[in-house]
Amino acid sequence: MSNDKYIHTDVEDKIYSYWEKNNLFKPTKNKKQFSVVIPPPNVTGSLHMGHALNNSIQDLLVRYHRMNNYETLWQPGTDHAGIATQALVEKKLFAEGIDKNEIGREKFIEKVWEWKEEHGDIILNQLKKLGCSCDWSRNAFTMDENLSKSVLKVFVELHKKGLIYKDKKLVNWDTVLKTAISDLEVDQREVNSKIYYIQYPIDGSSNFITIATTRPETMLGDTAIAVNPKDDRFKHLVGKFVTVPIVGRKIKIIADDYADPEMGTGALKITPAHDFNDYEVGQRNNLEIINIFTEGGKVNENTPKEYIGLDRFEARKRILKELKEKEFFVKEENIKNKVPYGDRSNSIIEPFLTEQWFVDAKKLSVKAKDIVNSKKTNFFPANWSKTYFQWMNNIEPWCISRQLWWGHQIPAWYGPDKKIFVAINEDEARAEAKKFYNKEVDLIRDPDVLDTWFSSGLWPFATLGWPDNKEYVDKFYPTSVLVTGFDIIFFWVARMIMFGMEFLDKEPFKDIYVHALVKDEKGQKMSKSKGNVINPLDLIEKYSADALRFTLLSMASPGTDVKLSEDRVKGYRNFLNKLWNANNFLITNNCDFSKVEEKPSLSININKWIYAELIETKNKIEKNLKDYRFDEAAKNAYQFTWHSYCDWYLELSKTILFSEDEKAKDEVRQVSAYIFKQILILLHPFIPFVTEEIWLNNKFDKSGKDFLMLANWPSGELERDTSTNQVEKIISIVSELRSFKNELSVSPGSFIDISVESVSKKEQSFFTENEIILKKLGRIKNLHNKDLDKPTATLMVSGDLFKVYFDEDVDLELIKKNLTTRQDKYQEEMNKISERLANKSFVDRAPKDIVDQEKNNYNNLKNDVERISITIKGI
Repeated sequence: MSNDKYIHTDVEDKIYSYWEKNNLFKPTKNKKQFSVVIPPPNVTGSLHMGHALNNSIQDLLVRYHRMNNYETLWQPGTDHAGIATQALVEKKLFAEGIDKNEIGREKFIEKVWEWKEEHGDIILNQLKKLGCSCDWSRNAFTMDENLSKSVLKVFVELHKKGLIYKDKKLVNWDTVLKTAISDLEVDQREVNSKIYYIQYPIDGSSNFITIATTRPETMLGDTAIAVNPKDDRFKHLVGKFVTVPIVGRKIKIIADDYADPEMGTGALKITPAHDFNDYEVGQRNNLEIINIFTEGGKVNENTPKEYIGLDRFEARKRILKELKEKEFFVKEENIKNKVPYGDRSNSIIEPFLTEQWFVDAKKLSVKAKDIVNSKKTNFFPANWSKTYFQWMNNIEPWCISRQLWWGHQIPAWYGPDKKIFVAINEDEARAEAKKFYNKEVDLIRDPDVLDTWFSSGLWPFATLGWPDNKEYVDKFYPTSVLVTGFDIIFFWVARMIMFGMEFLDKEPFKDIYVHALVKDEKGQKMSKSKGNVINPLDLIEKYSADALRFTLLSMASPGTDVKLSEDRVKGYRNFLNKLWNANNFLITNNCDFSKVEEKPSLSININKWIYAELIETKNKIEKNLKDYRFDEAAKNAYQFTWHSYCDWYLELSKTILFSEDEKAKDEVRQVSAYIFKQILILLHPFIPFVTEEIWLNNKFDKSGKDFLMLANWPSGELERDTSTNQVEKIISIVSELRSFKNELSVSPGSFIDISVESVSKKEQSFFTENEIILKKLGRIKNLHNKDLDKPTATLMVSGDLFKVYFDEDVDLELIKKNLTTRQDKYQEEMNKISERLANKSFVDRAPKDIVDQEKNNYNNLKNDVERISITIKGI
């Protein structure tokens, strides 16, 4: 390999096309299966840092299992994203001077498909840039024929069971898009707002009852005033009537627990058609429901005529003006409150009474709760199951209809008298209608489409071929693990579990790994308004996909947000160069890549040691991946490669490679090549591009498979004996000498003398046996068995004290002074930690890992203080 540095731009696209061309992402038949379905990104989307983390984790798991001889399927695909896509295409057409209502539904849908064909694969190509090894031949789209077929089947069957029904209820309504939207598409924003105090005259008296509201325009639809039954201030008024100002309608004062005596005035206006809580109060108290808005957010004909046709916010201004003129207005106050906005239209969402299709989610939730309760499906970290149950135990009917054109049109047809016929297609609906009416009748199809989450709820089995093709369903369902963000546990994860249990009577996945958010280096959420969004594609271009992946994986600690900085990615780019340079070192030193299939014989201590380190690292990585501790697994791989192999083994090996012992040199060449091959295998799931490039260049695979991503994971048992302990002791002594020099502010390149006179005979023989290595790596001029007349300091390694001698120009008094200052600083820090740990309140309330970290910090400082103390005494 000619390059001194790894140039990722020369490698990544080339390697990915090799993999694709050779169909390496397809499952290879085996007894064990491992399967993952990708959380389908929106067809409108482009790669963001959350996708990069999510898909790096999935790819790590998929590659690891593929290398462990699992028949591995990573099922890819995209979501049609009803509202987002329709809004985007409408905007595009509007810019071209085309109104969707003029061209009609059919033509508009054609335009959406055209847009999808042109732009819909952008995010999938970006996932390829990241190195994702999905089986792209199975790429699915929620509007594909097979997925559409599964949607129809599920809708019809749930309707037959009475689990899908039509009803008039309050929903989140987007007045710009003129459709119901899900809670997920509602963005609750904290805003500066006002609260208005208004008097309602009490019938039969000259008194008033005062209410407080942030939405005075909704008083046009008030049907009651509620007070708390325990609130003594209002008990005498319950049952009396008041007149709604401006409107003139008489409404009753009722007692209901929803009224909070501590909030506002303690008396609440109740508008059941325009507030979710008021709707519940209305249902409990059998109140009239008066809708005062049109679909576009204008005031309708159920209001005084001078307000009809006004926009809701214009109506607010007029009402406040009229209230003031008629002396019903008391005062206004500035407050901060949360206001619901539509995340697509950026308009304020209106609770709106409308007829919609609903799923009886409560009934579907029973089996979905059982499967998590019985641990057949497990959340990682486990505390996310609490979030899941919180929502499932309070689940509401799920509104599944959307007033859009793009999506799965609801398979329901209406007869002349609005009788509903639900069927797979129009022919079946007609046959049912003929039977019902005893004649042919005209049917009109429901124009609404299904909520996007309805079709994506079928994703784990519909993408595998259900209902028509059961081969992949039988083989890969339930899938092994779902990797997802916490924000869609309710909207997607819960619904997949509900549908999987209802239609296949099996959980859709065994494990659910919930990853945290990727934030900026200060821990702030990334947002365009803050200007702190980091584009993964920019980092891939600059530092490589491998460096970005390794950064994200090494920071993927359960329950902790990833604080991403460009410097971290840059740091891991250096790791790739370290690997590249290690390979160049092996080539320069004629290491034998032709004999790496079998484990070589191990007679030399450093070779036994590095092999033991390899097996220990392999075992740790396996355990950490099984436990979904990706951060720890990345750390294991990094420490072994950078420190054990590059920093220590290759340095130790130079003392043999540059010697005259040909037999020993041959063994070191074989072992260093063998271990390096295993390193490439261990690192491949984390950093697939650079490892594959080195593998192919070295022609490591002699089986004819050629590619690293198909290589077997290392095997072997851990073997440690006195020889491996000896190497660890050498490393410990050299490390201590280096940090000792650093502590004394002595140049790291300077040579020293050491006296081992005071140590045991056994220790002296250890120094004699390993003199060449110790002298070279420890930069030791001479080893002595007597004290010297030179500036000296004492060093303790593994309980033994050695005298270290410096050249005359070392100012030991200054060193002593600096060490004393450092010791005092460490002691001060220890005292602070000791105080915190003695505080029962801190120990009881702080998270366990924080307390453990504090104890760990204390012990490290204690060791530092003791070590400095020995050095000071020996000067």
